[in-house]
Amino acid sequence: MAAEPAFTPVVASRTLTSKPVNAATPRYSQDVAQYVQKAFFDFHKLKNQPAYAHITDADIRAKLAEIINRATADGTINRDWQQTPLPHQLIVEERHKAALYVTQNNMLTNLNLDHSGSPDVASKKRKSLDTESAGSDSSTSPPPWKKSNNTKQSLADRITGTSKTLDKKRKDKEPFRGNSLDTSEDALARRRQRFGYISPELSSSPTVHNSSSLLEASAGPIVGTCQNLEKNYFRLTAPPNPNTVRPLPVLEMALDLISTKWKQQHDYSYFCDQMKSMRQDLTVQRIKNEFTIKVYELHARIALEKRDLGEYNQCQTQLRALYKMNLGPNGGSGGHKDEFTAYRILYMIYTCNRTDMNNMLADLTTADKKGPFVQHALRVRAALASGNYHKFFNLYAESQDQRWNMVPYLMDMFVERERVAAMAAVCKTYKPEITFNDVVNTLAFDCDNGETFFTEEVIRRCHEFMVKHGVQHLVVQKDDKPTAFLTGKAGNIFEDAKRKAFGKVDIKGQI
Repeated sequence: MAAEPAFTPVVASRTLTSKPVNAATPRYSQDVAQYVQKAFFDFHKLKNQPAYAHITDADIRAKLAEIINRATADGTINRDWQQTPLPHQLIVEERHKAALYVTQNNMLTNLNLDHSGSPDVASKKRKSLDTESAGSDSSTSPPPWKKSNNTKQSLADRITGTSKTLDKKRKDKEPFRGNSLDTSEDALARRRQRFGYISPELSSSPTVHNSSSLLEASAGPIVGTCQNLEKNYFRLTAPPNPNTVRPLPVLEMALDLISTKWKQQHDYSYFCDQMKSMRQDLTVQRIKNEFTIKVYELHARIALEKRDLGEYNQCQTQLRALYKMNLGPNGGSGGHKDEFTAYRILYMIYTCNRTDMNNMLADLTTADKKGPFVQHALRVRAALASGNYHKFFNLYAESQDQRWNMVPYLMDMFVERERVAAMAAVCKTYKPEITFNDVVNTLAFDCDNGETFFTEEVIRRCHEFMVKHGVQHLVVQKDDKPTAFLTGKAGNIFEDAKRKAFGKVDIKGQI
């Protein structure tokens, strides 16, 4: 007899479900693919700016997935993707709104706490009231050894009146202890009026009248969306609107346009208005890079050319701060630091500001002193400090070269004053007269406007200088040509003119 198997064979069952089929990867249109490429390209171009510093590639990918999935679910996948906002713009806008929401909630919470009172203070008041009321309602009398004898007073109490004062204070407090806290609507209304309660309409509005600056400060930088290349300057009286602020790419194109118009038209009123508007857009977006330095440097140069010292000083102040940030490649200044440091030294000479001059000289590093512009400015200062007018006017003649940019414009602001001081020294040294040619050469009239030779135009400028200071009658003429100048009689005149010239300096917009 065959042995039976130890188990019963069972046929394996088959499920009714079919084998899983790999889901096909969704294929998107070319417009969607271009939108994704543009999103990453624009973000990598702007990611170094402060407004996008906290956004990562992962955030961009997540936002792209959200946008495309929502468009697929809504049936709007065939939309115009060129007009769809980019992910980094949406992220900045969402975080901006979130910051505003948190700030407003904190403000409203603080306002409610101010009106209702601090919880700790209120709880302490309730505890004290409960304790006092419990003490007043208690029917138990104090023990005999704690009873005070109100009929008899000590000698000190009778002399100082302390007992009467304490009794009066005790009586004043008794009505309050006996009555509970009035919580009626009338009492609450009076209390709100007494503590300056703000109406619900005002407190629920998104911006409270005295908190706009708080909202603006805590909201962070904005990202502009305006595409206009030209925009008039208006002083901000409210938080900036992104729709009226130009982003960095638009500002770069606007600067090229404004520079071209300046070269063609030389309209400083238009130029200054456009540059101030551009500086404002950079400020509200907190853009601080090499382009920012370029904008301030251009405005400062043109302001010097037009002798607009107010705008020049504003630009110079900002440039000093920007240079210290080392925004250039390899830790460089990012601009023409040597040039504008020299302008600042020359401006200090113009304003006769010795204190700021000494402070600035102390701040100059060894590297700063090696720059050609700074070296030229330091030589000018040394010549004036030592009274070497011959060297000063040689440096003035040297500055007329185009390679010195705006140096001659700055030196023109105080060369007239130094000519008066030089003539005062000449009149003391050379008596009784000096040749007219020596006067022209000493005061460097032969180098104004780039001229380096003796012409009728040079004689005319020197004669105008004499007429301005009332010494034209001391010029000796021969054959209708000036030949000499009577220095012995002009000394006191130029001394008085020197005191007046150094006693009044226009320091509009002083740094």
